[in-house]
Amino acid sequence: MIRSRLSSVIERRLLVNYRVDPHVAAALLPAPLRPQLVRGQAVAGICLLRIGGVRPAWAPAATGLTSENAAHRISVEWDGPDGVEQGVYIPRRDTASRLNAFAGGRIYPGEHGRADFTVREDADAVRVAFATRDGEVEVDATVEPAGELHGSGLFTDLAEASEFFRRGSRGLSPRAGSDHLDVLELSTDAWKVTAGRPRHVRSTFFEDLDRFPPGSAVLDSALVMRGVAADWAQGEPFRAGCGAGAGAA
Repeated sequence: MIRSRLSSVIERRLLVNYRVDPHVAAALLPAPLRPQLVRGQAVAGICLLRIGGVRPAWAPAATGLTSENAAHRISVEWDGPDGVEQGVYIPRRDTASRLNAFAGGRIYPGEHGRADFTVREDADAVRVAFATRDGEVEVDATVEPAGELHGSGLFTDLAEASEFFRRGSRGLSPRAGSDHLDVLELSTDAWKVTAGRPRHVRSTFFEDLDRFPPGSAVLDSALVMRGVAADWAQGEPFRAGCGAGAGAA
């Protein structure tokens, strides 16, 4: 795998967040990862990302590609050599891009499944829906803009939510046939999110009662990011144990 840095522009990123029973979340994670708790609850969700201008850092912006992508995530922490570290465990990534599906896990970190996306953006709401081609996951999320973050059981305000997700910039995802996790880290000098309000969210991942028993995963909040220049860098592969989540879909 080539150790390179990719440049991009996050054209639109929806973070749809759930608060999850910590014991249920822990069962989905490989050791030594553990759920990062906020007010006694684990944090999980879906990242719905349209990313543009994706290219090697040395290439001109005009050569960059644009794609729709999604990741199911659980916020995690673990004990590192210098103390507790933070990130997100990503049991599955999906993309509309044939190139992303080919390159993920080969040229850059993070294996991707293929999915078909439907996107509608109006002044009063954004709808992103997708169905994976393996038939495992369907998502349909509509988020409307909001001046403030209201109704969250996890975060007291937008600033707290923004800082929480800013610090969880490392994504760790399973690598097929390996006991290591791929690591991809987001970096930006222009981090900015705004509040959203979930109007309608359906996710067969979070509605799977074998994965999340009734009442163990509750829709909490949404955040929106737009027009943010960002780089993505490969981190050192992370050795993981054989926890229940190591092969989760």
